[in-house]
Amino acid sequence: MIEFELSTEYIELIKLLKLLQLVESGGQAKLVVDEGYVFLNGEVEYRKRAKIRPGDVVEFDGQQILIK
Repeated sequence: MIEFELSTEYIELIKLLKLLQLVESGGQAKLVVDEGYVFLNGEVEYRKRAKIRPGDVVEFDGQQILIK
């Protein structure tokens, strides 16, 4: 599990995927969200700009990311 510490109130989902280098580009981040490959707190998340906050768990490509 990856632990990611926020320095702001929230981070947008596609920005988190890019920042952690789980995708190669913003376009790829949008595509994997559109296709339903990203989960937020156990449910498929289709909102590219979903606000990810402390306590959330994002899952993608076999990786779990805990937001602190």
